Amino acid sequence: MTRGEIVAGLTEIAARKLEREGRITESTRLVEDLRLDSLALLTLAIEVENRFRLRLDETGVAGIETVGELVDVIAAEIGDPDPAGSAT
Repeated sequence: MTRGEIVAGLTEIAARKLEREGRITESTRLVEDLRLDSLALLTLAIEVENRFRLRLDETGVAGIETVGELVDVIAAEIGDPDPAGSAT
């Protein structure tokens, strides 16, 4: 799965489950730009686990500030051999 596909999946989650519209890029900040509060961040984590069929480790996601950092975690969990590949 490419980084672009992961970002597209996160964009869909943001629109459907978090009611956040608009373009999401790897530099989009979760709290500042998407205005996610603690409940929305929890919802995001659950939806990421469901969408990408993975289990997020609390220590692995602590301190994630941007979509790009979340993409890195997802790519590592699903076994992407090149998590720093093409950015969107």
